[in-house]
Amino acid sequence: MSYYLCVDCGGSKTAAAIVDKDGNILGRGIGGPSNFAYLGLPNFLQALTATVTSALQSFLPAPEDDQSFLPPPADKPLFAAAWLGVSGVDSAAAIARIVPPVTTLLGVEPVVANDTHLLAAPLGMHDDVSAAIGCVSGTGGIVVSFRQTEGGGLELLGRVGGWGWILGDEGGGFHVGRSAVRHILWEADCASVIAPEKRDTSSTLKDRVLQHFGVDDVFELLTVVHWPDPLPLTAPGTERDPTEEKEAPAYTQMVREKRLSSLAPLVFAAAFEDKDPLALRVLQHTTNELVDQLCVLLRPEADAPDGTEYPARKIKASETILCFGGSLVGVAVYRQMILDELARRGHPVKRWTYVEDAAGTGAKSLAAIHKSQ
Repeated sequence: MSYYLCVDCGGSKTAAAIVDKDGNILGRGIGGPSNFAYLGLPNFLQALTATVTSALQSFLPAPEDDQSFLPPPADKPLFAAAWLGVSGVDSAAAIARIVPPVTTLLGVEPVVANDTHLLAAPLGMHDDVSAAIGCVSGTGGIVVSFRQTEGGGLELLGRVGGWGWILGDEGGGFHVGRSAVRHILWEADCASVIAPEKRDTSSTLKDRVLQHFGVDDVFELLTVVHWPDPLPLTAPGTERDPTEEKEAPAYTQMVREKRLSSLAPLVFAAAFEDKDPLALRVLQHTTNELVDQLCVLLRPEADAPDGTEYPARKIKASETILCFGGSLVGVAVYRQMILDELARRGHPVKRWTYVEDAAGTGAKSLAAIHKSQ
């Protein structure tokens, strides 16, 4: 029996789902991060292998003679088809690097695309929409638009963002954390010209962030953010002193991007639990920048009065399903901020959905497409 595999390769975790020809979920696996751009090919393949193996182990007996599931024997294929949505895959060159070794690993040539493609799977479930936008807001962020082809596949129309934590990732955890630090520092800068006894810099967001990093002064955050990444354990010619590690602040053992993305839950707590004005401004800022990107993919609902034609690859919100994915847009109130801002700008979407199980949805869609052919 051949199965259908879908793997969601994200910046924080890897999730695999395996279904039968009727779309019934048979097995699942969860693994570590697998962003291709951050890890490189060897580490990516390692994460993929571990996750898919875990999914197979969840419903199949162990192979005989202590053999591993992957790669499967040529005369006993496991998969009829495979679909990989991979964060950090943004070019044909990256896909070309991934496909050959993954084909060898799985025994079938996979469809490989950016992870936003998985989010667009619900497009085929509704007759009243003709386009979809996948909006990732998790560790990172990206928006991508699609139309469905006659054969049931997806035609990529446009994409915005997904540049990584140094250059972008608007609306994601990196962006929220970076914006929070910037807002806290800006408040302190503005207060510097006010007499100390008249300053009011109270903020639960500021308190939460300072406590998180174990510092007392706002400007110590500059050291926290810019402190070099910890040396890898396998770095040649390096040995870590256990005493120094024990005495060093915890943030020195975190890579810099994680120091920023780790702040997102604190910002959400300060904004939605404490109603902290500074935290709310941070999230309004990150929401606006994410909506700026969504608007690049959209056209006005009405035709231009002067007859000017809009680019054919732009879509109307009224004909679109907006498919959210990622931990941040899993928070209903943050997701609603995005929808409200889109509507305020004249782009109320026809439908929206939160794709909590991208791997499972993708695997079922893959099986359905093959069944209809």
